[in-house]
Amino acid sequence: MNAPILAFDIETIPDVKMLRCMHDFADEIDDTEVVQMAQRLQRQEKDSDFFPLPLHQVAVISCMLRRFDTDDEALKIFSLTAPEYDEASAIEMFFKIIEKYTPQLVSWNGGGFDLPVLNYRAMQHGIVARSYWCTRGLDAGGDKFRWNNYTSRYHERHLDLMDVLGMYQPRGWAQLDTVAQLCGLPGKIGVGGAGVWGAWQNGRQDDVRDYCENDALLTYLLYLRFQCFRGENTDVNAEEKRVRAHLQQDKERWQEFLSQWSDN
Repeated sequence: MNAPILAFDIETIPDVKMLRCMHDFADEIDDTEVVQMAQRLQRQEKDSDFFPLPLHQVAVISCMLRRFDTDDEALKIFSLTAPEYDEASAIEMFFKIIEKYTPQLVSWNGGGFDLPVLNYRAMQHGIVARSYWCTRGLDAGGDKFRWNNYTSRYHERHLDLMDVLGMYQPRGWAQLDTVAQLCGLPGKIGVGGAGVWGAWQNGRQDDVRDYCENDALLTYLLYLRFQCFRGENTDVNAEEKRVRAHLQQDKERWQEFLSQWSDN
């Protein structure tokens, strides 16, 4: 039986509380100015306003879960985010899903960004993720995770498509948007990574969620192409038709994505 596939993506916002603490900013300074001031200090020190990964607060975790053991909800796109989840409960649920299904994890730069961020933030919240960190048999004497675990870069239980397709070399890495359009898929739709913080501040959490879900879906569709490329599953069209049919069930939500999805 095929393992479930969990393609995922996260969106983050600056951890304003930590930035205030680290730089001793006064309480009366609003969040926007705190971030701007911290970015200026960051640029002075490192010529970049990109904060260290532990200072990225997880706003949304979006997942595309494909199961093969049931016809009921065999394909599901969902997000762990406010108001149902705060950061701690979202991250805890993500790792509970891994614990429950032991899925094939698929990401785009998940090894370079998403998972390290989740690691740091999970430690902050005291979250347990036994299967995720397992590098040996879950049962005494077993070798289930010894040679194929989630945390080793060259193992496949977590497949970072950007890293693999780029042959683990920075000069080979490419943007999700570029590769998706190359393959006839929609490019990135929505607020964009640089616009997440502003959108979140302005109460556009749904837009951030939709943007994140689009990326998780694109990651799954590129995984299908990759599986075909390496001869593991050559019937990409059938699975893409299944995905299209699923999106048609919520046509208003996925209208723009479907309109940009080439039939070629």
